[in-house]
Amino acid sequence: MSESVISSSASPTPAPGSLGWNLEHSYARLPGMLYEHLDPTPVKEPRMVVFNYELAKRLGLNGSALARQPEVFAGNVLPDGAKPLAQAYAGHQYGNFTGLGDGRAILLGEQVTPNGERWDVQLKGSGPTPFSRRGDGRAALGPMLREFIVSEAMEALGIPTTRSLAVVTTGEPVYRQGVQPGAVLTRIAASHIRVGTFEWAAAHGDHAALRALVDYTLRRHYPDQAAAEVPALALLRAVMERQARLIAQWQCVGFVHGVMNTDNMALSGETIDYGPCAFMDAFDPATVFSSIDRHGRYAYGNQPQIAQWNLARLAEALLPLLHAEEKQAIELANAEIERFKALFEERWLAGIRAKLGLFTAEEGDRALAEGLLLWMREKKADFTNTFRELSKDGKTLLYDEAAFKDWHVQWQRRLGQQPQSAEEVQARMRANNPAVIPRNHKVEEALAAAAERNDLGVMQRLLEVLARPYDPSGEIPAEYTTPSGAQPGEYQTFCGT
Repeated sequence: MSESVISSSASPTPAPGSLGWNLEHSYARLPGMLYEHLDPTPVKEPRMVVFNYELAKRLGLNGSALARQPEVFAGNVLPDGAKPLAQAYAGHQYGNFTGLGDGRAILLGEQVTPNGERWDVQLKGSGPTPFSRRGDGRAALGPMLREFIVSEAMEALGIPTTRSLAVVTTGEPVYRQGVQPGAVLTRIAASHIRVGTFEWAAAHGDHAALRALVDYTLRRHYPDQAAAEVPALALLRAVMERQARLIAQWQCVGFVHGVMNTDNMALSGETIDYGPCAFMDAFDPATVFSSIDRHGRYAYGNQPQIAQWNLARLAEALLPLLHAEEKQAIELANAEIERFKALFEERWLAGIRAKLGLFTAEEGDRALAEGLLLWMREKKADFTNTFRELSKDGKTLLYDEAAFKDWHVQWQRRLGQQPQSAEEVQARMRANNPAVIPRNHKVEEALAAAAERNDLGVMQRLLEVLARPYDPSGEIPAEYTTPSGAQPGEYQTFCGT
């Protein structure tokens, strides 16, 4: 399989004699019940499939040299300074509590960049760990490439996300829905601390570990809150703020995560885990893609409520640190969790206002937005294309249909209540309504070409288009903006485990 690259022209000049690794291990200084040290399991024949030169440059790595070292990204050879470990965590999966942990992932360490940023470097699909729960610890090529594609698309959309540095094949088969080529993905994250990490410590009744985890997370992600009078309360509030913003951003681009278990809610506020995720075509709040989400728990319209539910589980884990008296701790936690709905509503409405070209806030803005969404749902209108078409010319009627005309009149009247010009309105809308998203059928097309025909060109062309979602240079081929035509429920995604 030949190598594919992202923005190869941006690859850095190789630093003589240096690969750029600068790994530290602050997480490994936490109590030992939060991880297990072990090495990745070597693979038979590692080969580089795709390498992210732009991300390597940001990390301070020598991409030109590392792209020729697939054995490093397969786990056969450890980078200088690596001290591998698998993280322990628990989680509520579809509402049911269970012990989990990195069952197929190894944290190599934390890359500290030349400008002082700290990023986890994790191998996903690197073999079994003590947390594997009878799994093989491996990953298939298709799901790893899906994570590469969608996480890079999310980065381009401006949504906080983990990222993908490389995907290598292993030369070994894995058995999922049939026999598939094995692969390892290198995931880069602000950290892999999850709600489930705190649930793990709480479930073991280890208040010292819980306190250390709170202090560590504050120092790493919310340093301005590190000296708070009640650190656990400060952490809960800060995480709620970031999650409200993140879920609102998901909703504003039609993203459906697919598996919003508590172990997939990162305290950094990043999107993590791209298993059964997908983007919605026709607007419908009931949209579900995951093959195992049979009752729609994680449907598009449920994501805000599920985020609040997950945060309530974080609050439960933090109860011993919120107040010495359990009753008062519960009251504090409930008061905070009840604030989430208003936080989310504020963030979501701000995002929708931007999509509609609104610079000011008026009382009727929610009703205006809901009127458009109701029309879109009734007409099965494409979520992305409808907003993008509105961005082209706010004075053009897009649909010769009475209900839309009525809404359009209301929208134009609302635009007239603010001082900004039509050109400013259009610019705001174009900056907040992507022209292109990872259409599900195009993602599947790219995955099939790579996994079945060793053809990476389809994925490379898709990545190039997705890299400029708001202001692409030149015309986007219609194949990347046209919905698949699949009816709700026809398209399914899978976890890949």
